[in-house]
Amino acid sequence: MAKFIIKRLIYGFLVLLGVITVVFLLFNVLPGDPARMMLGQRADQASIDAINKDLGRDKSLTTQFIMYLNDLSPLSVHDPVDKDHYLYLNPDKYSSYTKLFPVSSTKVLILKYPYLRRSYITKRKVSDIIKDTMPATVVLAFSAITFGAFFGILLGIWAAIKKNSWFDKSSLVFAIFGMALPSFFIGLIISWFFGYILRDYTGLNHQGSLYYIDDFGDQKLVLKNLLLPTLTLGLRPLAIIIQLTRGSLLDVLSQDYIRTATAKGLSFYKVVFKHALKNALNPVITAISGWFAGLMAGAVFVERVFNWRGIGNEVVDALEKNDLPVVMGATLVFAVVFVFINITVDIVYGILDPRVRVQ
Repeated sequence: MAKFIIKRLIYGFLVLLGVITVVFLLFNVLPGDPARMMLGQRADQASIDAINKDLGRDKSLTTQFIMYLNDLSPLSVHDPVDKDHYLYLNPDKYSSYTKLFPVSSTKVLILKYPYLRRSYITKRKVSDIIKDTMPATVVLAFSAITFGAFFGILLGIWAAIKKNSWFDKSSLVFAIFGMALPSFFIGLIISWFFGYILRDYTGLNHQGSLYYIDDFGDQKLVLKNLLLPTLTLGLRPLAIIIQLTRGSLLDVLSQDYIRTATAKGLSFYKVVFKHALKNALNPVITAISGWFAGLMAGAVFVERVFNWRGIGNEVVDALEKNDLPVVMGATLVFAVVFVFINITVDIVYGILDPRVRVQ
């Protein structure tokens, strides 16, 4: 089991390293001068040179990549004395760190929070921006996958029980539309219909976030604003889970042990819910775990449609302003979430099913 876990962790590390490399190369070949974006078009050359030096843009691409990896790694090597060294332990970057032990006469190994650079526009640390906006995105993704999983499993079971009925055929049509239509398009329709046309009846707003600031400066929780973006973001996993549950349950119901249980006189519903369902839900649970990470990344356009103040909305703003550090930081956070969830699911399945470890 230990070998299986180590192998999965190595795979996850290699995936993250690949994502980091692609993100770094992609955003470093884009045109534009970050120093002028941060200082404005009237900035003097000395200030521009100072910013480029701090960002490492006066060095080779290889050196910049080493600096980027060193910034992202919780364990990193730095020079605490030489301010001109590209691995200088800059207190403006690393406000909280712990020196572990020296690795050479001038370098020391430190433990720190990953440094994701600073926003070109607001000058805030990207880690602080993500920390402020991530909770709203997590709440939205969790509510969407909960909605999709709960109703998807129920409707999928009913479609399997009522095979070839009008409900079963309707669920197939719904699944096709749910998987084919883009979330932002569905979001526009739902926002317009429920939040604008039927606002007097539903009491819902076509735009709004989880919190708002009242006239006295206090932050107020507005749970009703969660309903429409949850419905929008949850429709696609709902459609997939319905068909996945239906197909998996029908496959299990055709097994020999189910026919044996039926032959012993057990009622149909007892056979379904006591014997078949627990085995049929294995692929569904796998899909749900994968969809949660996917919904966090997929919430970008949905958050924009409903003006939901999460990390997705922040990424769209950053793209419009060419604020690359925010986009790079958010991309890496999404990648870490994907890898972490997939590794966790693999390990859990490896514990529950020894055949997975062999494979």
